[in-house]
Amino acid sequence: MYKVLSGKEPAAGIMDNAKNMVAGMKRKPSLAIVLVGGDPASEIYVRKKMEKAAEVGIHARLEKLPEGTTEAKLLALVKKLNSDPTVDGFIVQSPLPKQIDYTRVVEAIEPKKDVDGWTSTNMGRMFLGISDTFMPATPIGIIKMLDYYGVPIAGRNATVIGRGNVVGKPLAFMLLERHATVTICHSKTKNLAEHTKNADIIIAAAGVPALVKADMVKEGAYIIDVGTTKVGEKTVGDVDYAKVIQKANCSPVPGGVGPMTVAMLISNVIEAAIRARGKRG
Repeated sequence: MYKVLSGKEPAAGIMDNAKNMVAGMKRKPSLAIVLVGGDPASEIYVRKKMEKAAEVGIHARLEKLPEGTTEAKLLALVKKLNSDPTVDGFIVQSPLPKQIDYTRVVEAIEPKKDVDGWTSTNMGRMFLGISDTFMPATPIGIIKMLDYYGVPIAGRNATVIGRGNVVGKPLAFMLLERHATVTICHSKTKNLAEHTKNADIIIAAAGVPALVKADMVKEGAYIIDVGTTKVGEKTVGDVDYAKVIQKANCSPVPGGVGPMTVAMLISNVIEAAIRARGKRG
C-alpha cells in the first residue's frame, strides 16, 4: 500500500513547536497581511493564515485595500509597514489587480520583514547558501514534508514540473542543495513522461489539472502535488491522484502542501520577531 503524503500531520508538529516558542516570548510576534481587492480564493487563503497565526499566539492584522487601489498607494502602505516597529513581518497576498506590478511591490518590502521569502535579497541569499534567510514557504514546506515521511533525497532523481519563481525554481535549488539530481520541466518540455518515469521524486507545480498520469510515474515514487485548480466546485491538483496513488506515494489536493505552506509562513514570522529583537524572548 502506498502512502498518502498528507501535509496535515507534519504541519501540526511545526505549529505545536511554534506555539511553544511564542509562549516563551515576552512580546508576541506580529504579522500583517495586505489584501488588495476581493478575490474569493485570496480571501480564503488570508483567513486561514490569520486563523493559524492566532492559534499559536501571533498577533495578525489585515490591511485590506479596494480593487481599484493604485500601485503608488500600495507602495506607500508597504513603506509604512517597513518602518512600523510593531510589525515583525508582512506579506502582500497575490494575485494583485492588473494595474499593479507585483514584482515592484515585492521588491519594495524590507527583506528583514519579507516572511514570504520572495524579495530578490532573500532569494539571492538562499542561492548563496546564507543561513539567516527567509525561505519561500511552499518550497521549504515541501522539503520538510519529504523529511517527515523519510524520503531519501541525496542521490535520487527529482523532477520538478514548473519553473515559476514561487515554487519551481527555489524548490529545484533546495533539492540540489540536498544532493538530488534535478530535472526541471516546463511548458516547452518535449515528452514529459520521459523525464517523470525516471524520477524517484516528482514535484508537480504546473497548474494543469491531472497532468501527471499513472503511466508517467515509477512504481513507488514520491509525488508532491502543488497544483490547485478550480474545476467546477472542486479544487484539483496536477496529479491524477485516484490512479497515481495505486502506484506511487502521493500528496492529496487539498490537504497536502497547503497546510505546510501556512506552517512555514508562521515559522518565518516567529524567526523575524526573534531576529528583530536580537534574542529569544
